[in-house]
Amino acid sequence: MKLFIDTADRNEISRWAKTGILDGVTTNPSHLSKQGGNMRAVLKDICQMLPDGDISIEVVEKEPQAIYEQALEIAEFAENAVVKIPFAEEYLPIINRLTTEGVALNITLVFTPLQGLMVAKLGVNYISPFMGRLEEIGVNSTNIIQDFVSMIENYEFDTEILAASIRTLMHWQEAMLAGADVATLPPALFEQAVKHPLTEKGIRVFDADWKKLGKTSLFD
Repeated sequence: MKLFIDTADRNEISRWAKTGILDGVTTNPSHLSKQGGNMRAVLKDICQMLPDGDISIEVVEKEPQAIYEQALEIAEFAENAVVKIPFAEEYLPIINRLTTEGVALNITLVFTPLQGLMVAKLGVNYISPFMGRLEEIGVNSTNIIQDFVSMIENYEFDTEILAASIRTLMHWQEAMLAGADVATLPPALFEQAVKHPLTEKGIRVFDADWKKLGKTSLFD
C-alpha cells in the first residue's frame, strides 16, 4: 500500500518524508488556505520535497473549459504533479480529454463503484472514495472500498484506488485489508500509528535490562 500524507503543511511533510514511508501528498484548497502566503511557492516546495512521489493539486475552477485549462497549468507546474478533479457529469468530457493527452489525474469525491467505473474507463490514475464522509451517512465504507477493488480487478483497469477521508486508525487498517492501493492520511494518524503502549514498555524493559549489565558498549 502506498502512503500519502493529506496536508499542505510543509513541516509535517518534511517530518514524515524523512522516514522514507511517504509515497505522495494530497492537497486541497482547504489545506492550502491554512498556509497563507504565495500558493505557487508552497506547492513548489511540496513537489520538491518528494520528487519521486505523486503530489495531488486540486483545481479551483468550476466551468469545464476553465478546469481543462487549469489542469494543463497544474500538469506543467511540476513533473510529479497530479491534477485532482471532483467527480461530476459535466467534467467527464474534460477528464476524458485530459487522459488522452497524458495528464495524470486523481478523481475525488467519488462515492460509489459505479461512479468509479465511469472514470476508470477513462484511464485516470487514481479514484478517491471518501471513507469518513460515507460513514457520516451510515454507509459501511470498508465494503465500498472492497467493491471498488473488485471492480478494478474484474475489469483489469490500471486505475488505483486511493482511500481518502480516513479519520481513524481503524479506517486505515480496514482500507489496507480491503486492498486499497493507496491511503492518504492526516499527519495525526501517522503519529498515532507509530505509538503503542507495548512498544514503549518493551523499550523501557530492554533499557533496564541492559543497564543491569553495567556495560558502556555493546561489544565490551
